[in-house]
Amino acid sequence: MIPLVLIVIFVLLYRTYGSAKEAAHVLLAVPFALTGGIFLVKAMGLNFSVAVWVGFIALFGTAVQTGVVMVIYLEEAVARRTRLEGCLTKAGLHAAVIEGALLRLRPKVMTVATVVAGLLPLLWSTRIGAEFMKPLAAPVLGGMLSSLIHVLIVTPVIFTWLRERELQKMRPGMK
Repeated sequence: MIPLVLIVIFVLLYRTYGSAKEAAHVLLAVPFALTGGIFLVKAMGLNFSVAVWVGFIALFGTAVQTGVVMVIYLEEAVARRTRLEGCLTKAGLHAAVIEGALLRLRPKVMTVATVVAGLLPLLWSTRIGAEFMKPLAAPVLGGMLSSLIHVLIVTPVIFTWLRERELQKMRPGMK
């Protein structure tokens, strides 16, 4: 099911952006989220059961969604900068990306804090049903923490790199 979920996510992203490059860029959130999820699942000594994989599927959707929202914020900041300057320069692109990333900083940190606050009690619980909820909550919690780094740092860097390449294609020799 996991490969099928990833293919569906990629197809939806491709249809949204109309570009395999942009879809792959946003889909990079999945490996970052996966690392944090695997780390926490292993640290807790949990087996990779169906519940863990269901948690990973939920995590993948959330990680991709936050990546999409970050890209939207970055694109809007670039569009604003282009309207202001008339012609986007490399320096203008960098300023726009910083502006867009900073606008998204608080909402992303609040989202992760909410997920942590909601799932942490499940990981500590010893009540009836906890043995079913812990494997579901662990990958989501670990993955949300690691995807925070991806969305706030890696996504803006890759976005900048892709846009710089587009600018260079449009205006060869631009610095």
